[in-house]
Amino acid sequence: MTILVTGVAGFIGHHVARALLARGDRVVGVDNLNAYYDVRLKQGRLAILREASGFVFHALDISDREAMQDLATRNPDISGVVHLAAQAGVRHSLVDPYAYVQANVMGHLVVQEMARRLGRLRHLVYASSSSVYGANQSLPFSETDRVDTPISLYAATKRADELMSYAYAHLFQLPQTGLRFFTVYGPWGRPDMAYYAFARAIMAGEPITLFEDGALRRDFTYVDDIVAGVIGCLDRPPEGDAPARVLNIGNHRSERVSTLIGLLEQELGRKAVIRTAPRPLVDVEETFASVDAIAALTGYDPKTPLAVGIPRFVAWFREWHGIGRS
Repeated sequence: MTILVTGVAGFIGHHVARALLARGDRVVGVDNLNAYYDVRLKQGRLAILREASGFVFHALDISDREAMQDLATRNPDISGVVHLAAQAGVRHSLVDPYAYVQANVMGHLVVQEMARRLGRLRHLVYASSSSVYGANQSLPFSETDRVDTPISLYAATKRADELMSYAYAHLFQLPQTGLRFFTVYGPWGRPDMAYYAFARAIMAGEPITLFEDGALRRDFTYVDDIVAGVIGCLDRPPEGDAPARVLNIGNHRSERVSTLIGLLEQELGRKAVIRTAPRPLVDVEETFASVDAIAALTGYDPKTPLAVGIPRFVAWFREWHGIGRS
C-alpha cells in the first residue's frame, strides 16, 4: 500500500512512517520543516526515513492547495492518509494564534479536499487531541463526553477538525478516524513538551517551573504504543452513511507530573531545581483517557508505563545531545 503521512518529520509522524515502512508499505511523506522548534531534530528524523527505499519526501505546506493537489495527482495509488501535520503547542497558541488557524483549520480543509479526490483512498486517519475535552471534569475522558468548552485556541482548532471531518464523511462518504492523543512522549520527541524541556533544564542546572507543586496529572503515553494504535486504526476504516469516528488514544493511566520529574532525576543522575507557580489558564488539572473504544476496535493495549518509557527517552536524549553518564 501507499500511505501519505503529513507531518512526517514530526515526532509521531516519524515513528508512524518508520513502522509503515518496516511492514512493507510505501510512504509518501510531507512536511514544511517549520522552525517552531529546532529544525535539526526534524532533519535527523528525516535522515533515518530516507534510508528506506520505500520512502519519498516532499517539502511542502499542507495549507498550500495547489501543491497538495499536485501531490495527489502524482501519487494516484495513495490508499491511506495519516494526517499528523499541525501547529502544535497549547501555550504557543496564545502567542501566534494565526499559525494555528492556518495550519490546523485551513491545512485540515486542504487535506480533506485532496483526500476526497483520491480514487483509491480507503481511510484518512488524522490527529485530534485530548485538549478538546477542555474544562470537562468527568474522568476518565470518554468519546461520549461533551467537548464544547475548549480552554485554548489549539483545542478549538482540533475540535473544528473533528467537525469538518464529520461533514466530509457525510457529504462525500470519506472514511475518517480522528485520534485524540494524550501526552505522547519518547525518543525523538518534541523539545517543547514538558518531559523534554525538564530533561534539558535538569542537565543545565536551570530551574523547572512546576504548576501546583507538581500535582497536575497527565496520561503519559509512550510513542510505540501510540504507533500501534494509529496503524491498527488505519487498517480498519469506518463504514456507514457518514463513516466518521473519533477515538481516544492514551495510556489509560494518570500520573502526577512530580512522578515524571522523579524519574528524570533518577535517570539523569541530577536533582531538579524546582520553583512553583499557579496553573495557567490554558492548562487542565488532569488528563485521563478511556481507551475502551479503540481497544474494542483494534485490540489496542498500551504496555509501556512511565517507569519504562522515561529511561528509553533519556537514553536517546543522552545520545542526541552527546551527554555521557557522570
